[in-house]
Amino acid sequence: MIPFRFLHAADLHLDSRFAGLAHLPQAIRSYLRESTFAALGRLVRVAVTQRVDFVVISGDVYDITDASLQGQLRFREALEELGRHGIEVFLIHGNHDPLDGPRLTAEPPGHVTVFGGSEPGQATAHLRGGGSDVAVISGISYPTAKVTENTALRFSRRPGSGLFHIALLHGNVDGDLEHETYSPCSRKDLIYSGYDYWALGHIHKRSILHERPLIVYPGNIQGRSIKETGPKGCYIVDVNAEGTAEPQFHELDYVRWQVRELAIEGLHSEAEWTQAVEDMVEAVREETPQLMSVVRFRLTGRGPVHRILAEKGAADDLLAELQRRETVRAQRQEYAGLVWTEGFAVETGLAVDRERLLQEDSFLGELLRLAERSGDSGQELDGLVAAALRPLMENQELRRLLSSAQAEEKLEWLRGAAELGITLLSGMDESAGAPAEPAAREGAGKSGEAAPYREREEEVLERRDT
Repeated sequence: MIPFRFLHAADLHLDSRFAGLAHLPQAIRSYLRESTFAALGRLVRVAVTQRVDFVVISGDVYDITDASLQGQLRFREALEELGRHGIEVFLIHGNHDPLDGPRLTAEPPGHVTVFGGSEPGQATAHLRGGGSDVAVISGISYPTAKVTENTALRFSRRPGSGLFHIALLHGNVDGDLEHETYSPCSRKDLIYSGYDYWALGHIHKRSILHERPLIVYPGNIQGRSIKETGPKGCYIVDVNAEGTAEPQFHELDYVRWQVRELAIEGLHSEAEWTQAVEDMVEAVREETPQLMSVVRFRLTGRGPVHRILAEKGAADDLLAELQRRETVRAQRQEYAGLVWTEGFAVETGLAVDRERLLQEDSFLGELLRLAERSGDSGQELDGLVAAALRPLMENQELRRLLSSAQAEEKLEWLRGAAELGITLLSGMDESAGAPAEPAAREGAGKSGEAAPYREREEEVLERRDT
């Protein structure tokens, strides 16, 4: 077998929308929109500098719902640049850019093979510049946006060929719950198919599902939301004379999405917490000096700072200031090293003995026990959330939004409600940050420990009634 090298990419989503950032300053919004094109440009440069023989793209070049003329023209420009360097391109269309969607009607350049949507097609890949045959490429596009059959079963390896066989498939292997179950298949379907390399698309998190044969998701080339964290890019795959393939990941993204955790233990004031956040912002800037970063901070742990976060709006105030500073950088077009704080996920609590509270014969103890039971049972969680949200369901728009909530979101709501209960009912001594000593009084629970919480319970009930 003749050794060769190819590039595997998928899910370019050129010029598509970025989720959850509608109120960004114009300078930053424009840079984010351009980042998918910039990542495409970097893909072309990597293909050229790494001297790949051909490129395979496994679907979702752009989103039909956002399919701008600019996106299609920029992609064609990239294909033509690859062609000038003698690099063939083989691609399929996925659920976001199906064959029946609106697009330019021009024929693709001669060095580009676009597979149809009726049956898996086959084509031969050559060494760069039109040299010897090195691989057989098979692929099938989505004829429409929703393909629910197992199209992997329709692939068949060309008999009698000693060439390396690559299959392009845009689908969900083993039922990834974070993506639509389009073209669903199992890992076993792919392993026993006879192909040497499965070039997958659709899942935006890169992963190598199997070594021999290689079954690879390269992920998308540019993250577009806080759910798409970490480096994004493509794989360069070297195939040696024995037919062994070795993939190497190459970063392509210009904007890096991150979630950073900051524990509040050991922080005793708003000033200390603010400094800790600012230090972490600078740490991100130093780690990725050539990229723009979009960061969500997860505030975790227990301590006195929780009251500041829960009651004073400190997180909103600091968020506004951090975003103001980075907007000034963007206006100066200093995007390399810019760190945009997307928000704070406040998952903190007071420094309480939670285990002791769970044992108490009190309203707070019962509340926490209910939260524990519901968190362990999906059915009980659904029932609790449905009952709590029933008054909101009368509004059609709210009903639509709330009905789409995933189990993880509901669990976050439950945890937040439990922590709010602790904050309102715990009777904390704010200066010490520790549970107050139980006071003996009439009406306390059997253990005598419920008394410190009665006044807080009455206060909450009064607020509810008013």
